[in-house]
Amino acid sequence: MGAATQPDRSGGVQSLDRAFALLEHMADAGGAVALSELAARSGLPLPTIHRIVRTLVASGYVRQLPSRRYALGPRLIGLGDAASRMLGEWARPQLAELVDQVGETANLAMLDGDAVVYVAQVPSRHSMRMFTEVGRRVPVHCTGVGKVLLAQLPPAEVRAMVARTGMAAQTPHTITDPDRLERELERIRAQGYAVDDAEQELGVRCVAVAVPGGPASTALSVSGPDTRVTWAAVERIVPMLQTAAASLAGHLDARGALA
Repeated sequence: MGAATQPDRSGGVQSLDRAFALLEHMADAGGAVALSELAARSGLPLPTIHRIVRTLVASGYVRQLPSRRYALGPRLIGLGDAASRMLGEWARPQLAELVDQVGETANLAMLDGDAVVYVAQVPSRHSMRMFTEVGRRVPVHCTGVGKVLLAQLPPAEVRAMVARTGMAAQTPHTITDPDRLERELERIRAQGYAVDDAEQELGVRCVAVAVPGGPASTALSVSGPDTRVTWAAVERIVPMLQTAAASLAGHLDARGALA
């Protein structure tokens, strides 16, 4: 058996581990990347990277640009969509239970590049409720799910992300200063949850927690009118969100476990 397909000590196949690592490095780069950059990021020899990337290009998972730099390929889009749908289905019982407990709309969201995308939702039974659509992409700096996921990242990575996206004011309450956002993220890390207090939409309050050990960066949230999602309600909702997030994490671990 050749060196490229030797099993690693964890029982996996080394070439597969390296291919997935290179795909993740491309995603982290936020766009096109040169082979030399992949070598610096991964620590792998250039000939190894070239061989793996050539295979990924041939299968459509990576594309080579006219500049001879490389980017994620279109074949990954279908895989990502399918994975998001499956994750949404797996999360539905936890979301439905949250709605039963809290009475407000429950959402599952994931960090996707420099934005957050909603991948599942169970709506409130109230006539006045949140109407965030599954598949909608929202900014990271002014949403509960965005802020709680930013709080999982290193501060330098957060700074780079908001520098790329900008921090547009969605309402008069939106945080638009990177220093203030950094202080807010420190508070979120300490308390274990985030609140969007009319920062994305006036009259709406959202509470969010990260899913521990979730795939990529994943968060659960509850949102509704601030007349119902009061600060007293926030204190009651947070433990329920944390329990649901831990339950979902355990469910995903069980799904992903290999016999």
